[in-house]
Amino acid sequence: MSRETMLNAIRRGLKRGPLPEDQQMGLRARLAGHPRHLIPARSRVSRPEQIALFIRNVEKEFGSVARVADLAAIPASVAGYLAAQNLPTDFAMAPHPELAAIPWDTSPLLRQRIGRAESTDLVSLQHGYAAIAETGTLMLPAAPERPTTLNLLSDTFLVVLRASRIVGAYEEAWDLLRAESQDARSGGFMPRNVMLVTGPSRSADIESTLELGAHGPRRLHVLLVEDDPTAIG
Repeated sequence: MSRETMLNAIRRGLKRGPLPEDQQMGLRARLAGHPRHLIPARSRVSRPEQIALFIRNVEKEFGSVARVADLAAIPASVAGYLAAQNLPTDFAMAPHPELAAIPWDTSPLLRQRIGRAESTDLVSLQHGYAAIAETGTLMLPAAPERPTTLNLLSDTFLVVLRASRIVGAYEEAWDLLRAESQDARSGGFMPRNVMLVTGPSRSADIESTLELGAHGPRRLHVLLVEDDPTAIG
């Protein structure tokens, strides 16, 4: 069904005709302009405070964060975390070039299987596209190099995130995604799926008792790469 056919069906159901031209122009301008509503003041702080706010909010939602100096420090940090949690050293990893460039051979006990997650995977490692400080939320657009299954199937979910990709408010994260979705590779299309992840999966539906891992990962651990000098307080 074409877009116009669908809209015409909706108009018939509402007993409305096409919008007048001036209203159509106003609607197009609004869609193109992405106007702002109220943005929480808590996100309007300095870069070091934004990073600290992001970390506090991740931890408040039962996640954890490890700050690492650079990508070379990732293997030792991952190995340390897995050992502390008594978890296996093999994991599914996103086929992202930035993750592939990490010197994994510096921690030879770690074993990566590159690709989508499988139901048997206990640990997965994802590339973090961006994050929102005001709620401690990760933005994870679907892409061939960022399989969505890695976000959902494993019991423990690890995410490598650059500090430079943390923004204050949701609106700024969407601005970043829109701008970077206009390049030649994507053809100007937004991703088909964008997951916003705030902490591990949890539910209190049964007797109001909080259970982690109800519909997805039980643990969320962010490996935060300190690549933004302005964010170091």
